Amino acid sequence: MTPGPLLFARYAYPPNALGLCGAEESRTLLEYGTANESDEGLAELAQAFEGAWPYLVLIAGANGIRDPLDARVVEAYWVGNDLLDRVSAHALERHVEDRFKGRVGRSWERIVDAVAAGAVPHHTFHVFAVYPWLGLLRTGDTAQPLSVLDRCRITPALVETTEADSVTVLAPVLRWDGHALRLGPWERRHARFEDDGLRFVRPKAGDWVSLHWDFVCDTLTDVQAAALLRANEQALTAVNRSSGPAHVLG
Repeated sequence: MTPGPLLFARYAYPPNALGLCGAEESRTLLEYGTANESDEGLAELAQAFEGAWPYLVLIAGANGIRDPLDARVVEAYWVGNDLLDRVSAHALERHVEDRFKGRVGRSWERIVDAVAAGAVPHHTFHVFAVYPWLGLLRTGDTAQPLSVLDRCRITPALVETTEADSVTVLAPVLRWDGHALRLGPWERRHARFEDDGLRFVRPKAGDWVSLHWDFVCDTLTDVQAAALLRANEQALTAVNRSSGPAHVLG
């Protein structure tokens, strides 16, 4: 298995390159990826991601794993595995309460509802239940918030063709019907796997890959692709069963 710090870098790079989270070290992350190396310096960079890092600590603690950057923990948060099922709803509620209750005001109860409805500490839970974009779907102009949610979530995708630094893939599209978020049909989309000659993986036609902000983070096994799709669906189900995604952080 890919070392945990390097696996973390693969998924953290796309939003970091956009300036959305972490220290301004996106090229460093890619350099580690191209060299396929992992060391203490990369582990330190991971701790600068204030959105993701506390979830790793939560998952590790619930599973009796000392290192939050253990590859199994990192995989659980970004892709999904059985470690997530060992984090109790009470522990997740306490976690989000400590981090977010003071920031979201009256919307706090709806995040708790999502936890009670079966959410687990996967990246998709943070995207759909905690990020403010979901509430913006109430405004009527849904194109931008829906696009952000769709690209911010991590999705499995099947590579159809490859080019010099990009791929054409099939991936499920996020849809909003005015009341709930759903995964729609699988559609073609374009994604990069290389920036400035640097990359984490070089996918080929027929590969399963994971996309984050339209960047190829990793190649996946069939089992991992299924787990990632299941994590997306589980988060959507939990949010839709709460007070409704049209009201979360609204």
